[in-house]
Amino acid sequence: MANSGSDKTRHFSSLVVDGMERAPSRAMLHAVGFTNEDFKKPQIGIASTWSMVTPCNMHINKLADDAARGVNQANGKAVIFNTITISDGISMGTEGMKYSLVSREVIADSIETVVGCQGFDGIVAIGGCDKNMPGCMIALSRLNRPAIFVYGGTILPGCHKDKKLDVVSVFEAVGARANDKIDDAELAAIEAKAIPGAGSCGGMYTANTMASAIEALGMSLPNSSAQAAVSEDKRLDCERAGAAVLELLKKGIKPHDIMTKEAFENAITVVIALGGSTNAVLHLLAMANAAGVDLTLDDFTRIGKHVPMVADLKPSGRYSMAELIEIGGIQPLMKELLDRGLLHGDCLTVTGKTLAENLAEVKPYPEDQDMIKPLDQPIKKDSHLVVLYGNLAAEGAVAKITGKEGLVFTGKAKVFDAEEQALHAILNGDIVKGDVIVIRYEGPKGGPGMREMLSPTSAVMGKGLGKDVALITDGRFSGGTHGFVVGHITPEAYTGGALAIVQNGDEITIDAENNQLTLHVNEHEIARRFEKWKQPAPRYTRGVLAKYAKLVSSASKGAVTDNLD
Repeated sequence: MANSGSDKTRHFSSLVVDGMERAPSRAMLHAVGFTNEDFKKPQIGIASTWSMVTPCNMHINKLADDAARGVNQANGKAVIFNTITISDGISMGTEGMKYSLVSREVIADSIETVVGCQGFDGIVAIGGCDKNMPGCMIALSRLNRPAIFVYGGTILPGCHKDKKLDVVSVFEAVGARANDKIDDAELAAIEAKAIPGAGSCGGMYTANTMASAIEALGMSLPNSSAQAAVSEDKRLDCERAGAAVLELLKKGIKPHDIMTKEAFENAITVVIALGGSTNAVLHLLAMANAAGVDLTLDDFTRIGKHVPMVADLKPSGRYSMAELIEIGGIQPLMKELLDRGLLHGDCLTVTGKTLAENLAEVKPYPEDQDMIKPLDQPIKKDSHLVVLYGNLAAEGAVAKITGKEGLVFTGKAKVFDAEEQALHAILNGDIVKGDVIVIRYEGPKGGPGMREMLSPTSAVMGKGLGKDVALITDGRFSGGTHGFVVGHITPEAYTGGALAIVQNGDEITIDAENNQLTLHVNEHEIARRFEKWKQPAPRYTRGVLAKYAKLVSSASKGAVTDNLD
């Protein structure tokens, strides 16, 4: 019979396996490898997002084994279970991409379901592709049991003609091929060499952005975000996480003790300094919602006024995450931000120590590196993540303005009711200098699913129009997107946002200096157009996309599905 003691580290598992009446449960667990001694140990769920769907996750089964080894060596009992992943990069530009943001919710729901059902006392969650990370974090916060997140790690760059490649190189090569800048053979060569193996997309795209944000939040071990997917450092990171979660159990430290408002401010600060993805706005809002933290779009503006963008990383910069690893990852940057008073050093982390304590012995970057600029010589003096308001975005929109595109753009609208229509027009040469490409009915409810617009934005760059046209949408953008772009426009077109009544030829201004997104049409005409507008029929009436469309909140609130009050 299992031990029926009241060990505080077995608060949940004891209810499942202790006592005479739990003999049937123990019988089933014997079959999956439990010994009598294991029933006396805290049970740690290892949430693995392994799948052969995508290179981002193809190695995570091995990392889950490493994390389990760390748990077992520290006298816990690890139990590995799986959740789903999808591939943004593969589904991008197709109808299937509508499932991408939905997968964040499915991942969160599935981890919560398994852990809640099985009575695990703690959790190690390992994620690779973009939605894995916030999905895992939402679940860890809902469950609020001692937990650590481990990033699966970045991919190494591909190479063609001495030029480093990643997945965005392929998307932009498609635009270049459409513009006859390269031929079919060159496109095929880039395609074949861009993705050399396991790991998440290699620039400061959404995966590396979110990994960095979670480390800054305090929910990953120090330096977890800056390790290659296939490396001894990443293997050891997983082992250490397995052991560390047992220490959190002993100390009674839970996610809500770590995921405070100040910790989210730290995450935002690091994302800005790194020039991270616009998706960080959406995901941090959703993670904060799960933690019961009052985080809003305006917090990004408030923090962004004082934090410079200093990282010369892809997509707008020159370097990859693998190269950032070589000079020390994000820890030296965080130490510098802390020393300048831009981070809250007293925030608790999964080490059981404060952020300041974790950073105390961190050494600065090598003097000869030019990847991370000095804080007083930034690429941009304030945030590249610009929250816009105005008559086109009454509840806010998110622009990614690195300064290289300029700060103000005024042009004539070319309107499309779906991403595919816009991509076809770009590749066919129908988009010209001075156009503002408007892609609507791609929001959380209208899409449904809020697809990323990497195919159109990459086609614009490949066509050589990156500084000559703008793109606005109620959808969102890949972390690989660069150029003059505005997404997350709320209210979205499907729910009656002003984007729904924009017409071809309307003048639109994107003003990142005054944080305005303006449709230059008078109020009387806008009202007249709304009188004629009718909400389109839903694109899906059954299945997961239909359920998502009914539950999902506005992008300005993180596009969450569990904020049901």
